[in-house]
Amino acid sequence: MADDAKKEPEPAFLNTVEAAAWLRLTKNTLEKMRVQGTGPLYRKHGRYVRYHIEDLVDYSQANKRRSTSDAD
Repeated sequence: MADDAKKEPEPAFLNTVEAAAWLRLTKNTLEKMRVQGTGPLYRKHGRYVRYHIEDLVDYSQANKRRSTSDAD
């Protein structure tokens, strides 16, 4: 049996630390972006902030650039 068959599936929801690591940002940067409304979509599960992996992918896709002169 291959090792791949034993791996746990990736969680669909990530906490702030995990989402920041996935985006290669610091936790503080992601928190600041959340306050400013400039970051990826997030969800509140009770008092906990969670990021769905698809929302992180969508955020990354929406921020593709070809040049530093591309409009923000």
